[in-house]
Amino acid sequence: MADEQKPGGSDSPLPGGGGAIPKPAPPKPAAPAPPKPPAVMSATEWTGDLAREMKDRFSADIVATSTYLGQNFAVVTPGAVVPVLEFLKLEADFDYLVDITAVDWPKRAERFDLVYVVYSFFRNERMRLKTQIPDGFQPRSGVGVHLTANWLEREIFDMFGITFAGHPDLRRILMPDGWQGYPLRKDYGILQQDDRWVRENLGIESGQ
Repeated sequence: MADEQKPGGSDSPLPGGGGAIPKPAPPKPAAPAPPKPPAVMSATEWTGDLAREMKDRFSADIVATSTYLGQNFAVVTPGAVVPVLEFLKLEADFDYLVDITAVDWPKRAERFDLVYVVYSFFRNERMRLKTQIPDGFQPRSGVGVHLTANWLEREIFDMFGITFAGHPDLRRILMPDGWQGYPLRKDYGILQQDDRWVRENLGIESGQ
């Protein structure tokens, strides 16, 4: 007959008139994998000739000499930064100051890392100097050793509020002159940064 159902169909009645067989529920999707923890920087001791020369010359001002993925760096006391930069330039051929940057660790007593990146064309080699300073400390300007420190230190001042003692023209270089605060300090979220300047000069609320 035309209205008869074929055996085995999805709507086949259960024995005894129990109605259609329900379809099984689809399986639940697998839970997402937990995020991987951040990689730990596993530096090893740097024991090259230059590391030994720096330790001989500056003694306790060289806190550590390490290497990571072929990149050498030295951790130095704040007062030793400029003398070490001068030594590297005049006696080790690291005559190009590539960059100066900073990192804000607000819960640490020495709140800021200062990182100087220098390069030697003669050696075709790059290395870094690192130091730690507390909030309010004024590191000595490196402009007397590398003229490019002028603009790089202004950027650090503009972003982190770190004042370099002896800088010839320390003022903002990226943010407007009327901007309040320092964008890369971890004092507040990005939406709380100078709402007044944004409203007055852009006519919008911060974060729009």
